[in-house]
Amino acid sequence: MTEPGIGEDAVRRMVATVSRDGEPDLVAVEEPLEIRVDGRPLAVTMRTPAHDEELALGFLYGEGLIDSPREAGLSEDLAANTIDVAGPLLRDPSTRNFYATSSCGVCGKGALEEVATLAPHVGAAGPIVDRALLETLPEGMHQPTFELTGGLHATGLFDTEGALLLVREDVGRHNAMDKVVGRALLDGMLPFRDRLLCVSGRLSFELVQKAAMAGAPVVVGVGAPSSLAIELAGDRGITLAGFARRGSVNIYTGADRVRG
Repeated sequence: MTEPGIGEDAVRRMVATVSRDGEPDLVAVEEPLEIRVDGRPLAVTMRTPAHDEELALGFLYGEGLIDSPREAGLSEDLAANTIDVAGPLLRDPSTRNFYATSSCGVCGKGALEEVATLAPHVGAAGPIVDRALLETLPEGMHQPTFELTGGLHATGLFDTEGALLLVREDVGRHNAMDKVVGRALLDGMLPFRDRLLCVSGRLSFELVQKAAMAGAPVVVGVGAPSSLAIELAGDRGITLAGFARRGSVNIYTGADRVRG
């Protein structure tokens, strides 16, 4: 089982000291990462350094390009911020535009129909969970780098009792999700048939897409979902909950899994 925490070494890589009004201040690091497959460039994302192997594997899994762990490692030229993943891929990625920013995720994404083709339908599977548990999931995410900087998103993976299994932070909310999925792929924890995913911000289409590809039956967010995120969650049979904070939560899809 993976340790849920992020670790002191990772936190040190994720934080930089800057000057603010003449005094030292801590901020989240943002740097580009190029993802290559067998040495060939595939994608560039703006991310917070640490857990780059997980990020690359989670991204490829979420795009339906791999379905099993692969060897992945930083290139010998560390200054280049590149990570190389062993191929081959399951399908041709040449029709996709894989430039990503830390805020909006991958640009030029496919439409809902493509996601529905690739992502499994959860159906009636998945746990029955108490509404009170969903309300408290964000409080259970340990976010040490956010506590230092106030500038990072997080994704947490929980069991049905609310125990935190894994958490990752990143300046990009989609990167935090990819890191969790990548770690789970390496640890043989996919698909998330009886697990709960929680994100620290709003629920976008892309986050729900990644959760659907990972087979997550329940996705909870601190913020609001978008209309397309709700549509995709309903289409894939996912229980989608938003505004989970201060002892309340809104259920948008899959209410049959929520008790109370």
